Amino acid sequence: MAAAQHGVGAGVVPGVEPTSAPRSTRNLILDAAERLFAERGFSGVSVREIAADAGLKNQASLYNHFRNKRAMYEAVLGRGLDPILAVIAESGRAAAAAGRRQGGAVTDAFLDRTLDYLVEHPHLPRLIQRAALDDGRLLRSTVNRLLRPVYAQGMRVLARSSGGWPAVELPHLAAGLYLLIFGYFANAELLAAVVQDDPLSRAAIARQRRFIKSAVAQLLGVGGGQRDAPRRARGGRRARPVA
Repeated sequence: MAAAQHGVGAGVVPGVEPTSAPRSTRNLILDAAERLFAERGFSGVSVREIAADAGLKNQASLYNHFRNKRAMYEAVLGRGLDPILAVIAESGRAAAAAGRRQGGAVTDAFLDRTLDYLVEHPHLPRLIQRAALDDGRLLRSTVNRLLRPVYAQGMRVLARSSGGWPAVELPHLAAGLYLLIFGYFANAELLAAVVQDDPLSRAAIARQRRFIKSAVAQLLGVGGGQRDAPRRARGGRRARPVA
């Protein structure tokens, strides 16, 4: 289903072509490749299929833009990850300037921009998942080169704004946050089958946005609004506040 169908008031994400702008041939090819690689992985997609899905009249014209399928795959991953990296870096700078007191607002802004971007690019989380699982052995150097900077930048930001988590636990916190935000989109088809509802509908995205903001606020120890609801211990009892 088209991303525009699920759009939620998007903010500007660095390096992203506005959705209303005419799509260049290169971006049409990358759009098609992103969808197909996300569905079937690198090995499961042919250049011919990508060219046909992009609406090209002949496969040869695709090589005017990309040297081979691997170069196209790298371009797809890079195009998807570069804006995420930019948003993480910007969030880190904003958090450093704002301090802990304004941490909730900075976190909300980061989550809004990230979720807006994923709404517009719902195939990206599954593409990342496939890159690590299906294609890792074939394209290990590509995956490492493109994904490691995102992980490293995220870890630097968490180290400064993690709300007192021990350093040894930060990788687990990072993994949890990634799965919380990206995992929803990566597993949208599974959720649709189980819940019998469209997880990418406007209403579902709005609910997930509220939940993610609340969960992340508690994980990072930043306050604000509805996220200050009392926590409950196991068995439903109200948890004692931490001194």
